Amino acid sequence: MDSALFVLNEDLLIRILSFITHDSDRKAFRLVCKAFLRVDSFHRTHLRILRPEFITTLFSKFPRIYSLDLSVCPQIDDGAVSMLVGYGLPDWSRRLRRLVLSRTTGLKSAGLEMLMKSCPVLESIDVSYCWGFGDREAAALSFGGSLRDVKLDRCLGLTDVGLAKIAIGCQCLEKLSLMWCIEITDLGIDFLSKKCTQLKQLDISYLKVTSVSLHSISSMEKLELLAMVGCGIVDDEGLHYLGKGCPSLQALDVSRCDRLSSSALAFLINGHPSMLRVYASHCFHEFPTKVIQGLKDLKNLKKLILDGAPVSESFFKIINFNCKYLVEIGLGKCKGVTDKGILQLVSGGVNLNILNLTCCSELTDNAISAITDTCRSVLCLKLECCNLLTEKSLYHLGLHCSLLEELDLTDCFGVNDTGLYYLSKCTKLICLKLGLCTNITDKGLYCVARNCSEIRELDLYRCQGIGDDGLYALSSGCKRMQKLNLSYCSEVTDRGIECLGHLPELSDLEMRSLLNVTGTGLTALATGCKRLAELDVKDCTSIDDSGFMALAYYSRNLQQINLSHCAISDVGLCMVMGNLTRLQDAKLVNLYNVSTNGFEVALRASCVRLKKVKLIASLRLHLTPDIVKTLKARGCRIRWD
Repeated sequence: MDSALFVLNEDLLIRILSFITHDSDRKAFRLVCKAFLRVDSFHRTHLRILRPEFITTLFSKFPRIYSLDLSVCPQIDDGAVSMLVGYGLPDWSRRLRRLVLSRTTGLKSAGLEMLMKSCPVLESIDVSYCWGFGDREAAALSFGGSLRDVKLDRCLGLTDVGLAKIAIGCQCLEKLSLMWCIEITDLGIDFLSKKCTQLKQLDISYLKVTSVSLHSISSMEKLELLAMVGCGIVDDEGLHYLGKGCPSLQALDVSRCDRLSSSALAFLINGHPSMLRVYASHCFHEFPTKVIQGLKDLKNLKKLILDGAPVSESFFKIINFNCKYLVEIGLGKCKGVTDKGILQLVSGGVNLNILNLTCCSELTDNAISAITDTCRSVLCLKLECCNLLTEKSLYHLGLHCSLLEELDLTDCFGVNDTGLYYLSKCTKLICLKLGLCTNITDKGLYCVARNCSEIRELDLYRCQGIGDDGLYALSSGCKRMQKLNLSYCSEVTDRGIECLGHLPELSDLEMRSLLNVTGTGLTALATGCKRLAELDVKDCTSIDDSGFMALAYYSRNLQQINLSHCAISDVGLCMVMGNLTRLQDAKLVNLYNVSTNGFEVALRASCVRLKKVKLIASLRLHLTPDIVKTLKARGCRIRWD
């Protein structure tokens, strides 16, 4: 073995490592020998850490790190930043190019300014969902003259004044996201368009802007992507401005802009024949011939998302004959989608990779047969609520679509164990959704688990035929499982949950209302699944404090938990909330065995890191005003149910 490894020089090892993308595989690579560990250390470029005091040590250990994620670090505040940067420029900050500070509510303008001045080559920063981010913090951000990519989603305190500061200080910006920054107006967008002339991607979704903003944006000559989802005040005049401007525009998202007409979209399309991606979900109640004819000009179109729009036979013919490069189409909840239309869509050589046919209830097995016969490289197929499909559709998928990675069969009544046997031939499946498929049992799940070892996400919501034997099969065959939904699978007991403890990469588990699961099962889960980050045990009324104590001791990576309607006590809740140092989101409604004092102590123990908490409304009258004030001051959003 050693002699075989000796012929692999460092360059070859680096090349081998570049092909290993999965975390567990990279970990296995590091454990082979010191040479492999050294190569991995040199090759790594990104770190996500919990405690800021380790930054200096880790950066010296990994000399090529240029990306740092502090979004799960509750201790990041101005004081922590001051200690990290000290005086001058520390080595780690000199090479930092990307910084994620999402949800770091303790960081204010002084700390941000220190970071900007200490990271001279910083190109990308994410401060989305930072509760305290306002105009002063935006002014601090403006010291980042090298910034190319800034994400400000849901920075609710940001106004036109702060946006102007960023626009003046960061004139090299190429990507900017302002989604849900509801204080931004047309004035701020106009100033941005004049100062940041290098912008290529802009997201103004859910802003209260008007068509005046689109008039300003139309002057951006380098803009390639514009997302304006849910801009309900923008009307046709705005699209006319875009149709005459933005010469580089390649992608547009006008989903849920309900004041736009399809004729305005047709005008924009005519002005941009080089458009590659069009997203127009839930916009139009009619889709006239003028728009359909306009699609003829989009010869290079790759993505077309029209969820919720009515379509006709002529629509499918035009796509067939003209859009030969189309790889993704979204027709979820579209009226007029029939077997004949799908046959026309795929028969002309269009090689689709991604199809969303959610709630296209008229489709039968014939449509799926047409897709599988023609689009054999399909990667993603969404068929939720297509209730006329039977096991024959899964037979065709298993026979022809060997590359299929994602399949959504939620609420498809015709899916049964025989169908899952056929589907199990799709061995590259990564995501499979079978929620509300009431005709499947452990037998069908066994076939999937035995053959589809790459599955990482599985939804079995309300599949009441699934029990412990099925989970045993999953734990044996699907070792890479990361996300699993078992809610309301009433046959599952402690034995099944104990099997899940053998899935080392499981990070997201929903197990609502599993009445046969006790503290024994939860203890086994917590002991085995050390990566568990999200857990929903709502209505698991048989779990006692022993399970929650184990959770508090072993599940140190938990970030989100739902304990509503559980039998946890004061002591158990205080242990969970106090020990889980990464916990940011907790739902604590109707905990009948927890006293007001228990809630008070638990919230005080976690207020430093908690970002969101859900409590029963009546508790509002009994908690001390001090704890409520402290939570809000630290950026925690309280939802009173």
